[in-house]
Formats: sequence, C-alpha cells, structure tokens
Amino acid sequence: MMPELPEVETVRRGLTRMVVGKTITGIDVYYPKMVLNGADAFVTLLTGRTVTRVDRRGKYLLFRFDGGLTMVSHLRMEGKYFGAPADMPRDKHTHVVFHLSDGQLLCYNDTRKFGRMIVIHTGDEDTVGGLKTLGPEPTPETLSVAYLVAKMAKSRKAIKTWLLDQSNIAGLGNIYCDEVLWLSKIHPEQPANTVTIAQIKRLRLSIFDELQLAIEHHGTTVFTYSAFGHAGEFQNELHAYGHGGEPCERCGTTMVKIKVGERGTTFCPKEQKLRVVKIAASKAHSAAATKETSK
Repeated sequence: MMPELPEVETVRRGLTRMVVGKTITGIDVYYPKMVLNGADAFVTLLTGRTVTRVDRRGKYLLFRFDGGLTMVSHLRMEGKYFGAPADMPRDKHTHVVFHLSDGQLLCYNDTRKFGRMIVIHTGDEDTVGGLKTLGPEPTPETLSVAYLVAKMAKSRKAIKTWLLDQSNIAGLGNIYCDEVLWLSKIHPEQPANTVTIAQIKRLRLSIFDELQLAIEHHGTTVFTYSAFGHAGEFQNELHAYGHGGEPCERCGTTMVKIKVGERGTTFCPKEQKLRVVKIAASKAHSAAATKETSK
C-alpha cells in the first residue's frame, strides 16, 4: 500500500528533525537504479552539501540543499527512511545510505526497490515526471470550491477515480478517498460531473479535516508503513476503509466493498446512494458550475 499524503507528511516532519542543518559527508549507493542521476553523479552532487529544509509536494519529498540543489524522493510502495548509528550493520533492503556530519546515518530502505531519487536544480521541479502534472495541494489556500466545481464538471469519471488522479488533487490515495467520500455521503461511483455543488463543498471540507486529523495521528499503518520506526495510529480512526461487511457507524447498514477502477472501495449503500442524473439535469449542473466559478 503506497503511503498517502499524511504518511509522507509524517515522514517529512521526522526528516526535518533529523537532517536539517546537517551536511552530507558521504553516500553509499547499493542499488544504482534507485538514483536517476547515476550513482557517481548523485554522490558527487550531494557530498559536502548541507540540508536546509525538507519540503513535500503531494507524495513527493523534496530535500533542499545549499548551493541551489534539491533531491526529489518518491517512496513508492514500501520505501522508508530511518536514522541509524554509524556502526549499524546494513540491512539487505537498505539501498542508499547518507553519512551525516553528526556521525549518524540516514538510511533508505525499500524491500521492493520501487522508490526513486533524483537531484535537480531547485526551481526545476516541473522537469520531474510526476511533479509537473500534480494538481493543487489539498489545503484551504490552494484547493478552492471554484477549482473543484470547474474541474469536476468536465469529467464523467467515477468520483473515486477522479480523486485518485494526482493531476486533479495531489496526495489522496485509496484509504483517504474512501474516508472523505463516506464523510461527504457521496457514492464512489457517482460521475464527477454529477456531484452537486453542495456535495463538492462538503467534500472539500472533509478532505481538509480528514487529512489534518490523519497527520495528527502520524498517518495510517497498513502493511509495512512506519515513520522512523513508529507506526501511525489513524487506522484506529477509519470509518470506511477496511470496514467492508461491518455496520456503518452512522446508520448501522452493512458496509459494502466493491472495485472502482480496480481499487478496493468500501462505502455505505444507504447513505452513499448512487444518483441517476438525466442529461437535462446534468446540463443544468454544468450551468450552475459555470456560475459558481465566475463568482
């Protein structure tokens, strides 16, 4: 299960505490395919550089270094960073080791070897494949009602599939899509262009509230996710994901699990009803969307 925004944000905060202000004194690359610059260039570019901060964009980590360099890192399915003493034996799944100026090691471990890193000039983030197509961050300042209304009016995709598309909104994955749709009482297969403006407004607020709460609980531990050895706690707060066959917390109806876009999806069939929208009604919705975006 790929870490989603709350998990990556939790990792970012842990990295900030550990590495900001430290200088890279050496790097060991044990799996060269993981670093897209090539191992030798990667080591040369970062050795002697000091970490000034660690940012996040969607599910990407951005290590900022002095000298105008940025290391973009994507954890993919099972990548994780952890700190270790200099004399700690290397685990076979640890593929990149950064030696820090305080004598500690920052290790990148990835059992499936899917994670990738690349060093770029700071400001050139849009040259990195996945970064250049990312939608807005899911915050009140960057994700407006007008944006959602206009963007969703152009898509007939199921709303669950639409939310998972990182070019629409950055950072949402399978777990939190199920959660915000349950909170908003929207059927996961409802075509995006038929979701009402009132529902869109509820959905937007649900996204903010759910992600903030998940971050406060250090994310959701599913399968192997952990941040610096500490498991997240938000799996204990989930309302929909993983609760197929159980009673809905709100109404007691048995929760149903289906596939939407080949992704396991859990919802309440009573409170998240699939509405059939006629063509005329759909056109009226589009007209209302146009009016909303012009405000």
